Amino acid sequence: MSNAAAKHKQPWKPQELQKLQTLAGKGKGLKEIAKALNRTEESTKDAARQHGFTIAKAR
Repeated sequence: MSNAAAKHKQPWKPQELQKLQTLAGKGKGLKEIAKALNRTEESTKDAARQHGFTIAKAR
């Protein structure tokens, strides 16, 4: 089984959510946050919405 398949649909850890909140608070974009967390943009966007974090729009 590949590493990509092994990470599929993994729950968010508290440390990841904290980093998401920090990066979103600094005004980072979705693509940059997703890359820093090693998550997909869709997963990152969903987690941010679910926890009430606002991610800056790309310009």
